Amino acid sequence: MNNEISRVLPESIAEELGIEVGDKLIKINGSPVNDIIDYRFLMADEYVVIEIEKNSSGEIWELEIEKEYDEKLGVEFKEAILDHAKSCRNKCIFCFIDQLPKGMRETLYFKDDDSRLSFLQGNFVTLTNMSDEDIERIIRYRISPINISVHSTNPKIREMMLNNRFAGNVIERIKRLASNGIIMNCQIVLCPGVNNGEELINTVKDLFQFYPSVQNVAGVPIGVTKYREGLYKVNTYDSRTAEDEINSIKKLQEEYISKTGTPFIRLSDEFYVLAKKDVPESDFYGEFDQLEDGIGMIRVFRNNIADTIVNLKDNIQGSFNLVTGVSAFNEIKEAAHIINNKNKNNNVKISPVKIINKFFGETITVAGLLTGSDIITQLKTLQLEKYIIIPKNMLKSGTDIFLDDLAIKDLETALNRKVLVCDYTGEDLIDIINTYCEEE
Repeated sequence: MNNEISRVLPESIAEELGIEVGDKLIKINGSPVNDIIDYRFLMADEYVVIEIEKNSSGEIWELEIEKEYDEKLGVEFKEAILDHAKSCRNKCIFCFIDQLPKGMRETLYFKDDDSRLSFLQGNFVTLTNMSDEDIERIIRYRISPINISVHSTNPKIREMMLNNRFAGNVIERIKRLASNGIIMNCQIVLCPGVNNGEELINTVKDLFQFYPSVQNVAGVPIGVTKYREGLYKVNTYDSRTAEDEINSIKKLQEEYISKTGTPFIRLSDEFYVLAKKDVPESDFYGEFDQLEDGIGMIRVFRNNIADTIVNLKDNIQGSFNLVTGVSAFNEIKEAAHIINNKNKNNNVKISPVKIINKFFGETITVAGLLTGSDIITQLKTLQLEKYIIIPKNMLKSGTDIFLDDLAIKDLETALNRKVLVCDYTGEDLIDIINTYCEEE
């Protein structure tokens, strides 16, 4: 068990009881704590008895706790899920990890397919690497919502796409979860000529029969790097096929909106960018629950600029480069135009920069897959502004590290500029500009 405590929160139950960093949580109410799901489930009571192994002495402390039902113990663990993540045994034709070059950090090559990470971090699972006992545990512990990589409800197509002869039973498993009140979000990686068009429509119809347990479906285009030697030959989307996909699903979306108020299936912003079509209005996206799939990001960004531009100070001056990828460049360019024109003295200068993805290949156009090395190489050829702003989705979560292991400090050293990190939705962009500009 990887149940070592790495942090005790101030003024928490744990601090009050004398629990310390390095101690281990062994049992709750006599039951072993095997992972984070056990921990959360067993702690959800008003009276619990916990066993702690003290790091300093090896003694076992038995502690009785009376608390509010949902009150936390107040600890964090060395391993987020108190266990090793379950790896994926599929060989999906669209797998991005299989398209990585050699020599990157080891953790990037690990394929997880773990319902616990789906619940805790929003990762998607295929359900193919789970036993009936695992499914029962999800139901018993109410692990909800979970995110499911569906791709197709046609058994033959799904088995082929995942290269797993047991992958065809996804509808049976979704039905079982839905009948027991588990909420699900579904994702479809669309591969032209394989699971798009009519196959996509059929898949969405199959999933809609479980609405609202299946809350929504996200359709995202396959991402193809230049490292596909020996892999399944796939096609990518272009402006025509992207527009075809948007038009193909439109009638179904309108039908679901009339029935439920939601389109149920939404396509990522990349489809609209490729098709040179404007993204839908805000109400189409509901609460924007699918942002992590790149769905509605452009609309949220526009809304945030419109809502916060009034906060831009007039009596300031400063200059910034906004760094982005190919897909978002026109949107960033328009935001820069709005900001440049808002400052009444025209002393705030925002210059967007489009970075071409040389590391993975030019078919990868999203900002979140840009590397530090590409940014350095291409910015070095330009006359830079005083500050460089990058979106935080370029960085490993919770760190300042890019996909190629370069850090923000490496950019600052190479470019002799201060690098600022902005939320990818742009909600803090104006605040950053106000903070780093100087008063006139």
